[in-house]
Amino acid sequence: MDYFDNSFYDTLMASYGAAVTVLSLVLIILVIVGWWRVFEKAGEAGWKSIVPILNAYTLYKISWGNGWLFLLNLLGLIPIVGGIAAFIINIVTCVKLGKSYGKGTGFIIGLVLLPSIFMIILGFDDSSYLGANGGDSETF
Repeated sequence: MDYFDNSFYDTLMASYGAAVTVLSLVLIILVIVGWWRVFEKAGEAGWKSIVPILNAYTLYKISWGNGWLFLLNLLGLIPIVGGIAAFIINIVTCVKLGKSYGKGTGFIIGLVLLPSIFMIILGFDDSSYLGANGGDSETF
């Protein structure tokens, strides 16, 4: 073996890159299917979860009861204060989404911190849609 022969390391790195690519694709597919199922549980068409702006509208419709509230995310365009406001709105959306499916505080914290993983869990568990904000008429 030549001292400057890097074929072993090249093969190792190519294998690592292939494994990361495959795992990433599997995770992406699971996230898409999870969102799809969450939308279907709420009585919405699952394909809406893969259309960029329509999925935000539908998510806010499921969690807030009014889809047009997704425009509140445009507050993020305002320097500093808008970013904080959009961050808080997204947390409230996660809380409302969790309540819409009858989930408790622990699950909602997971939904805030690891949204992709918990959307997969929400899509595949046996919970059912209770209505915006868990069917409560009061708002958050």
